[in-house]
Amino acid sequence: MSALDLATANLLSPVVLCFALGAVAVLVRSDLRLPEPVFNAISIYLMLAIGLKGGADLAEAQLAAVALPALAALGLGAMLACTTYAITLHVLRFSVSDAAALAAHYGSVSAVTFIAVLAYLDATGIAYESFVTALLAIMEIPAIVIALALARAAGAGGGRASLAGAFAHVAASKSVLLLMGGLVIGALVGQKGLAPVKPFFGDLFRGVLCLFLLELGVAAAQRARDLRKAGLALASLAILAPIAHGVLGAFVGWSVGLSLGGAIVLATLAASSSYIAAPAAVRLSLPEANPGLYLTASLAITFPFNLAIGIPLYALIAKLIYA
Repeated sequence: MSALDLATANLLSPVVLCFALGAVAVLVRSDLRLPEPVFNAISIYLMLAIGLKGGADLAEAQLAAVALPALAALGLGAMLACTTYAITLHVLRFSVSDAAALAAHYGSVSAVTFIAVLAYLDATGIAYESFVTALLAIMEIPAIVIALALARAAGAGGGRASLAGAFAHVAASKSVLLLMGGLVIGALVGQKGLAPVKPFFGDLFRGVLCLFLLELGVAAAQRARDLRKAGLALASLAILAPIAHGVLGAFVGWSVGLSLGGAIVLATLAASSSYIAAPAAVRLSLPEANPGLYLTASLAITFPFNLAIGIPLYALIAKLIYA
């Protein structure tokens, strides 16, 4: 499949088109929005469904096959947090708090981008390891904690919570708790035990994901109004960092023996940025950090870039590495 075919397959997927529809709704000043309780319920459903499927798949995987990719994912997330912090602080000259906030977002991962890359791989017929959800869970929290620790070491952070408190807050957040809890439940019951609820958590998943992306399209388009304030440096970071991180993730996936699909997943995870767990932790521990910077970069630039262009680009990069 050519690069054009990869991009077309992603752009014309229902998931991406629903995201675009949400953005169009903002442009035409429509009142299209999902009610907050509905959006919260959908968020809970998606996180739990990801965890359940990943746990059931993980139950069938051999520990020896999972160990090295898991360690690599952990190290990759930590490294991305440190390099993002160094670049934003010393090259782009952001404040310590803003640099740490951006490091937390770009070192951590986006569960929704993870869902999108799995949908892309399924649609294009590219196989991937059953334990990739575990990689998502592994990369979610450590980078956030590392970024907050870097800020504390530099004397920033006037939040109400200590570093340990921030870690506990992130670990107990809705998305992380549902993801980890789902992994445990799925691993305990296995594929056979999950079969009775598969019609709900499996067959309906993509349809519910379309509704979720519709609402995120609205949110991203509304945040895009802040792009003029963000500046060229931040916009460049929000596009160039994912590409660099994606290339690195693909190489790491290849080096630890992941399949082509597994490497594409790891590349996409590395290229993604958190806008659920990281903002919660940053607001708690770095209240002086500017949300107009980290939320605009993560949600208004990087997220739509990855959905529309990034995922097929990382797939192409991985294919070149594996060729």
